[in-house]
Amino acid sequence: MSLGNRYAFFKGEIVPIEEAKVSIMTSAFNYGTGVFEGIRAFWNPDEEELYVFRLQEHFERLVRNSRILLLDLPYTVDQLCQVTLELLRREGFRTDVYIRPIAYKSSEVLGVRLHKLQSDCAIFAVPFGKYIERPDGARVMVSSWRRLEDNAIPPRGKIIGAYVNSALAKTEAALHGFDEAIVLRQDGHVAEASTENLFLVRGGELITPR
Repeated sequence: MSLGNRYAFFKGEIVPIEEAKVSIMTSAFNYGTGVFEGIRAFWNPDEEELYVFRLQEHFERLVRNSRILLLDLPYTVDQLCQVTLELLRREGFRTDVYIRPIAYKSSEVLGVRLHKLQSDCAIFAVPFGKYIERPDGARVMVSSWRRLEDNAIPPRGKIIGAYVNSALAKTEAALHGFDEAIVLRQDGHVAEASTENLFLVRGGELITPR
């Protein structure tokens, strides 16, 4: 199936997205050994411009989180920012967009480890509107699945394999007729939603779980 004029940054260059493929032997595919970011870009129809939200800060976090998995990225933050902008120019989106950078263990070997493995980075983007299309407010439930502990698989690292935890919570909510799940920490306090931060407004101030 053709995806039209779609592109991805893969193995050091921008290529047609159909060519951006990994082997089933890739370490990250087998063990979830990678980290990612979710970057939003918003189309302004009046100015006919696509505005990317905090691009540099997202890539700074990607590089920082990569160190948790001993990922040795061959690109700087500035290089990743420039590649992303060039990718978006080629795509020519005229709508809101979601950008997905992935830093991952690219060696095609079996074995549970992080050391002595090659690292790489890929980036692609897709049209993406609101995460939950419900203007009158989302229907949520408290999930029976608890948030991972930071000393087990650190959720702060946006580690690919850890998102099974979020998938379990999200699907549990969907199967019970809800839009989203509120996930608790192991101590029973609110942590976050399956893929979003939670904020309360109290006395005119935003409050978020610690």
